[in-house]
Amino acid sequence: MPKLVDPQERRRVVVDALFRVVVREGLQRASLRTVADEAGLNIGSLRHYFAGQAELMDFAMRSMIDRVSGRLVQRIEDGGELREYTAAEQLRFVTGLMEELLPLDDRRRAEVTVFLDFNAAARTNPAFRDLAFKAADGTRRLIRRALALLADGGALRAGLDLDVESERLASLVDGLCLNAVLHPDVLDAQSCTRVLHAHLHSLTDLP
Repeated sequence: MPKLVDPQERRRVVVDALFRVVVREGLQRASLRTVADEAGLNIGSLRHYFAGQAELMDFAMRSMIDRVSGRLVQRIEDGGELREYTAAEQLRFVTGLMEELLPLDDRRRAEVTVFLDFNAAARTNPAFRDLAFKAADGTRRLIRRALALLADGGALRAGLDLDVESERLASLVDGLCLNAVLHPDVLDAQSCTRVLHAHLHSLTDLP
């Protein structure tokens, strides 16, 4: 009797292996062979899902988006009604959301590395541009939603332009991600967290 394969479990194994290869060798150098070897699978198993490296890269980016957005949506749903929180609690909640976008541990570092490598590839490969735009636009929509939560809850300082502050925060997150991945000895996880906290705190009237 042939062995039954759980598609979801197989996907998780492939994604985890792919992300490890990307961190070690870069997304554009990740091949079906290296990912199969990393996952302990026969390369034929991967060829059943992917025709080549381009499909593998697309899969990596979509998997990254799914993982991050899934965690963020769950956090927001678990958070309930933010108006019932104190201003300090609202700030901690939104800071926690933003921390999911930063490379603060191995899991998030792998996700950010996929994001950066895919966007670098999308700059010269039209086939990837729509998905790269979707990811960048989704990040900005999330950031604006997070600041809107603070505004609706009364924690955001009065008079701030939400559009400007959303782009400022998005640019800060982008810069922290880029430098933390490229120069981890210069910008470590603790420094990323301190900078993020300081910026978000500056948008409130909290002492």
